[in-house]
Amino acid sequence: MKMITVPGRYKNLVELSEFIRQAAQEAGLDDFAIYSVETAVEEACTNIIEHAYGGEGNGDIQCKCQVSDEGLTIFLHDQGKPFDPKSIQEPDIHAPLKKRKSNGLGLYIMRQWMDDVKFEFDPQKGNTLTMFKGKEKKR
Repeated sequence: MKMITVPGRYKNLVELSEFIRQAAQEAGLDDFAIYSVETAVEEACTNIIEHAYGGEGNGDIQCKCQVSDEGLTIFLHDQGKPFDPKSIQEPDIHAPLKKRKSNGLGLYIMRQWMDDVKFEFDPQKGNTLTMFKGKEKKR
């Protein structure tokens, strides 16, 4: 399992994205799956910075990647404020653009583009988001 820890700053999302891309390539994911994983991780890390930490520079983000025959599992860990994912309303993606909220799509994107998304919150250990993206099945 490979690991990287970066300060929770937006500029560090580039380094995390490169780390994720390399792991996704090692897992044998196709180009669209790699893009999906990178996007989901960027959304998750943006949410960690904005919501769990309340802004930049207030904590670290640890990312672990586990490559398997089935695909790629990503673990994102932070020590920020926990949240209840069930409390986040699904966005109305069919509403006219003018009526849509400017935020709130991150969790939706993660759930749509990843095969599995799980949140764990522990007052002592912190928050862990686990996401899995499987390889495209050969026909």
